[in-house]
Amino acid sequence: MNKSLTRSIGFWLLIVLSLATGAVGGWLVNSQLTRMTTTILNGTATGVEVYVGQSLAVLGSALIGAGVLGVLIALALVAVRSIIPAAAPAPLEPIDWSTPAADAPLDEAAERTATGEADPEVVDESAPVTDPAAVADSELADTRRS
Repeated sequence: MNKSLTRSIGFWLLIVLSLATGAVGGWLVNSQLTRMTTTILNGTATGVEVYVGQSLAVLGSALIGAGVLGVLIALALVAVRSIIPAAAPAPLEPIDWSTPAADAPLDEAAERTATGEADPEVVDESAPVTDPAAVADSELADTRRS
């Protein structure tokens, strides 16, 4: 299956989710560092704002790193895909328009039917035709009676 990378849903999900992860990480780092800076400079900082703010800033940094890594993987996929040559399509045989379709025989069975010859694989019609489902039902009924 030769599928273009720009038509791949997985590729676009990788790019969009990587950018979203990086943006959320950047927002988290910015908001926590801004809050920590203002509360420390005002002298109103509590232990929750300082210590939890540091942990959230580290989490935001990890999210930024994951987003950057996802974008780099997407770029590597694009580079690898551009190096690998696309497979050449299989050549098609030209259609011979000189032979009319009505003159061409369909197959041996159609020829025999058209000429009236008998089909050698015809089943004897005098033999009784049994329905497999009916046979199975009768066998099931016999086993219930005994």
